[in-house]
Amino acid sequence: MPSLLLAALLDGPAHGYELMDRLEASSGGSWRPSPGSVYPLLQSFVDGGLVEGSDANGRRVFALTDAGREQALQGQDGDIATEEAATHEELHHSPLRTEMERLKAAARQVSSSEASAEQMEQAIAAVRNARQTLYRILMDQ
Repeated sequence: MPSLLLAALLDGPAHGYELMDRLEASSGGSWRPSPGSVYPLLQSFVDGGLVEGSDANGRRVFALTDAGREQALQGQDGDIATEEAATHEELHHSPLRTEMERLKAAARQVSSSEASAEQMEQAIAAVRNARQTLYRILMDQ
């Protein structure tokens, strides 16, 4: 998704939700990234000098730097919708998708059980840790 997000900024500066709209539109409505994946990536782009952020009308707006524009243009090997549809399809049939469903089922089972307050706190911490670890993986791309 990093290259797709940079490519979406080629259409001009935007805040995170505008970028999510652009990506959804480019995929024909079949995929929309979450704020939890878009905003950490945008911050990593800012940290890496690919994107600049500024405040406009109470929102954080992001724009490509020269380095970001160059990388976005290099990353545009094909149609964004085609690339994202393929990525989306791979996710639906991947081992990651299977493990996500297993985690969801386990969390649902804990939440519907007679778990103690301590057990519930441990479950929440485990899920939070898994989510944060996944975002760290994205930020390392």
